[in-house]
Amino acid sequence: MENALVIGASGGIGSAICAALNGRGVSVTGLSRSVDGLDTTDEQSVAHALGRLDTPFDLIFVATGALEIDGHAPEKSLDAVTARGLADQFALNAIGPALVLKHARRLIPRDRPATVAVLSARVGSIGDNGLGGWYAYRAAKAGLNQLVHGAAIELGRRYRKLCVVCLHPGTVATRFTADYQDRHPTVPPEKAARNLLAVIDGLTPADTGRFLDYAGKEIPW
Repeated sequence: MENALVIGASGGIGSAICAALNGRGVSVTGLSRSVDGLDTTDEQSVAHALGRLDTPFDLIFVATGALEIDGHAPEKSLDAVTARGLADQFALNAIGPALVLKHARRLIPRDRPATVAVLSARVGSIGDNGLGGWYAYRAAKAGLNQLVHGAAIELGRRYRKLCVVCLHPGTVATRFTADYQDRHPTVPPEKAARNLLAVIDGLTPADTGRFLDYAGKEIPW
């Protein structure tokens, strides 16, 4: 791997991925909202940011997302579901990565293996949902999984050496999960990055379209 593009590079996982790749000697291009003004919920912003790039990337890693948006916490019941909360979650956690995939296609090399990895979450699994609740976040991540899986099929027809996957990082000790870390075992961002890159290292085009956790294990849709 020579070149990597990290979307969401200023976040906990994104910055750790950048650091780990830099440590390997990989040339990393990082984009984020806080540093570069990239707003993945605005297609014009996505098109502008990615349109300035012309280097083919061996890895495109999408690390954007949020569990709480504008103070709207994960819902414990239907009574807490709001149209705004649902729309905001879909805009950031599903539509945003889809727009990145749309405008990053031209940055995928066709003459060598490449990977597009998008951060998802186990709670986006419909088959693994035994607790309910968290309606907006679960639904947005399930939507993301469908969008990425569909993109993997389409892109695979043109980019024969490409692998497109959804990855669950586990519960990572970042600001993103600060209010929920007492409920699940957590790992620091640096370890999460190593785990995710280890999974990516083992991928081949035959793995495209899969939903995997940080240990490379399949997660049901």
